[in-house]
Amino acid sequence: MNKQELITVVSLNLGVSQKMVTAVLNEIIEVIGDTIANDQEVLLVDFGKFKSKFKKGRNCRNPKNGESVYIEDATIAIFKAGKKLKQKVNIIREKNESI
Repeated sequence: MNKQELITVVSLNLGVSQKMVTAVLNEIIEVIGDTIANDQEVLLVDFGKFKSKFKKGRNCRNPKNGESVYIEDATIAIFKAGKKLKQKVNIIREKNESI
């Protein structure tokens, strides 16, 4: 599912306009991005946690040619699924595998 498909489904489920859902979703994404960029976490109980993590630069090898490459320091975005989300995914997977 892509962003537009998500907007369409939420719009139909809630009976509100796609324009409104788009505005809300865009604002949520912006707030989460700003928050984790400022080294804070966003915890959505039962869904998961968004946070940032600093990764120190390191030397690696290019698998195609074996050449040594240095990867710069970087701050990356991390999402860790919450307990109920994990349970839901496992229940759906088990149902699909039993078919």
